[in-house]
Amino acid sequence: MEFRGQCLIKGAASAELQCCPVGLSFWGGVNPETGQVVDHHHPLCGQSIAGRVLALPCGRGSCSGSTVMLELLLNGCAPAALIFENPEQILTLGVLVGKVLFDCAIPVVVLSSSDFSEICNRHYAAIAGETVLVSDALLPAPKLSSDSVEGDIELSDLDRSILAGKRGQAAKVALEIILGFAIIQGARSLLDVSQAHIDACIYTGPASLQFAQRFQSMGAKFTLPTTLNSISIDQRRWKELNVDPTLASQASSLANTYLSMGAQPSFTCAPYTLESAPKAGQDIGWSESNAVIFANSILGAQTQKYPDFIDVCIALTGRASSAGCHLPEGRRPTLCVRVGDLGSINDSYYPLLGYIVGKLAQHNIPLVCGLEYLQPRLMDLKAFSAAFGTTASAAMFHIKNITPEAAQLTELEKALPIIKLEQEEILDTWYKLNSAQDLSVDLVSLGNPHFSLEEFHALARLCTGRKKSPAVEFVITTSRSTYEDSEKAGYIDLINNFGATIITDTCWCMLGEPVIPVGSQNIMTNSAKYAHYAPGMVKRGVHFGSLAECVEAGCRGAFVGVPPGHDSDVLEQSSCQSRN
Repeated sequence: MEFRGQCLIKGAASAELQCCPVGLSFWGGVNPETGQVVDHHHPLCGQSIAGRVLALPCGRGSCSGSTVMLELLLNGCAPAALIFENPEQILTLGVLVGKVLFDCAIPVVVLSSSDFSEICNRHYAAIAGETVLVSDALLPAPKLSSDSVEGDIELSDLDRSILAGKRGQAAKVALEIILGFAIIQGARSLLDVSQAHIDACIYTGPASLQFAQRFQSMGAKFTLPTTLNSISIDQRRWKELNVDPTLASQASSLANTYLSMGAQPSFTCAPYTLESAPKAGQDIGWSESNAVIFANSILGAQTQKYPDFIDVCIALTGRASSAGCHLPEGRRPTLCVRVGDLGSINDSYYPLLGYIVGKLAQHNIPLVCGLEYLQPRLMDLKAFSAAFGTTASAAMFHIKNITPEAAQLTELEKALPIIKLEQEEILDTWYKLNSAQDLSVDLVSLGNPHFSLEEFHALARLCTGRKKSPAVEFVITTSRSTYEDSEKAGYIDLINNFGATIITDTCWCMLGEPVIPVGSQNIMTNSAKYAHYAPGMVKRGVHFGSLAECVEAGCRGAFVGVPPGHDSDVLEQSSCQSRN
């Protein structure tokens, strides 16, 4: 059977076909050294994508998926090709960078929904450009025509000047990558952005460092105010935390490379907490999924969900694709999610809801209705955004009567497809995120994304006059600037007296042993994002609950949370036996 689709990256391949109806985040979901799927919540968990034609409806989750894609390519354990049902940018950008900078790429094709469904009934696939052949037997390797993948991008005088090399070799190569990315998106022009946030500073392996050093060797200098995401180590305390010296050296080299290009040492996955946070209507070039979603949805700034690497290119040129959430039509909701009566709630509902809404929305921008009577704090919307970014590929959401642009969209509500979200699904998701097999808690993990000043205030109130159990590690990650602000407010002393450890620069998505105690079994967190990723990334069971429940677990050394809708005095009764 033969199908024709949209060719995103031209190439030829023939291999076993591996189809899955669920999107996959390569960051936290795929081992870059082996190609094995490690996301415990994904249907492909335990299988290898190496050397197979991988067919997914879309990507999802972290912007760092592009760096994992490049690591897989350079490690020789990437898929033989990628087929998507919806245009995908994060993984495709990783392939584009591999092609431009390392002469290493695989074909990437988008098929229509009907054709995508059809190919999933077959066992083998062969790709040549835009053509996809499927069969129940291995197909011969196809021949690839010499036709190029073309796009028509309108160039400004600035673009022509950069491409002519007048801004240096680094800016020229960066703009070439941006133009290739714009063609993939179907953009017709580029636009100016006012600031950048770089997620590519996370050390995923040798490829992430090679990319940065390649640009550094060209004399790269950022032209925009540029902040850096959290990195893989606490630069100032890595020895105290017993981090492996080799990892510390490589991760620090990567961060310092971007600092040498002119980035600020912000080292936070929550740049919206900085004084430099963008304003409504401001075009920016941000990476890091939770930050992008918060910026678009809560701040009303305008950015695409830029994959790692393109963030660096934007910072080097000040230019980005005029597409996606930069445009009014790219910010409109395409789905309505109606939430049923929640009853009494605590702060764990917001990450739960974000996680579920993201799964339901996938690539669609949702308008969430039914939360109008709530008055969420910024920390609640932060938790919702991070969880949404974990399960969705969309770059934003709207919540009726809460997010800034939702009021302009109420007339669309009746015309949108509707999905009803009932209490039963919330309860089911709570059980799935609580993956631990017993009630024990060895570590309480807070700050994914980085703790804000508001969260430190809430935690200090809960900790005052209490002491954590000596048997439990209680660790919080945050930015340097938030730590300093919290220290001035008196929160840090209260939390230190409780017995907690506070780490800056890095975040839980990059932390392993010995920060996570050797021999520990279970982690307690209030982050749905970390509850999703931790079982695959650090091989621990997870308890998920509210901030107050995290403090209680830190004091008791045992999980004391309750499922949504249950009375708060039901503690040990919500046992793992009922969960499983």
